[in-house]
Formats: sequence, C-alpha cells, structure tokens
Amino acid sequence: MTKLTLGSYPFLLGFEQLERLVERTAKSGNEGYPPFNIEQTSETGYRITLAVAGFRDEDIAITVEDRQLVIRGRQVEDCAERVFLHRGIASRQFQRSFVLADGVEVTGATMENGLLHVDLNRAVPDSVVQTIRISRA
Repeated sequence: MTKLTLGSYPFLLGFEQLERLVERTAKSGNEGYPPFNIEQTSETGYRITLAVAGFRDEDIAITVEDRQLVIRGRQVEDCAERVFLHRGIASRQFQRSFVLADGVEVTGATMENGLLHVDLNRAVPDSVVQTIRISRA
C-alpha cells in the first residue's frame, strides 16, 4: 500500500511544510512528565505552565529549534552525601516539545512556586487580503 502525501494532491500546493509539521508532532513523545497546562492569556497571548517541582532555574533549558519549543530539565544527583530511608521522589530528567505555528514567538519564561511559565505571543498579520496585479508579458 502506498503512503499518500499532501504533495500528491494538485490543489494542495506548498503544504509540504504542513506535512512535515504533522509528522514531527506525531513523533513527539506522549509521556506524562512533567504535567503541563496551556492557557490563552489574551487575544494573541498564550502561556504554557509546567509543574517542575524540585528543579532550579539552572536545571532547565528552553530553546526554540525550527519552530519547535523544547524544554529540557536535568537535575544533578547529590546522593553521595545523603542517605535515603525511603526514596519516593525521583530526580529525573525530562524533555517536552511543543510545535509553534508561524508567527508565534516565545516572549519570556518565569519560575514561580515550582511552576515554569513560558509566555508566547502570536503576531497579528497587517492585512489578510492581498491583491495581485496582472502585468503584461
């Protein structure tokens, strides 16, 4: 059976990037750690909040790579001088990825009470309607 792609339909010109976006989104992990919320803060503003209790600012790296917001967390193990009688809180690393639409930019990040807030803003285009002039050959 042949895989149908968006490029195989003649009325979907230029949507190859959308196809790559869908494939990249499908490949992103569906793990549940850390839990997160996505909320709309204004007409063009969004906020992603991750529950990162136990992580410090320097343990977290936030990057944007090819319209993909990547948040990584890595805690340094300091078990050498500590003796645990019970260890129910695991210090583990994580990586969360969010695919950003065209025109969405990361405006900042803050850490507050074990919650990491990443603020996003969507640029509003000046004009939606574009008139094309016909020139003579």
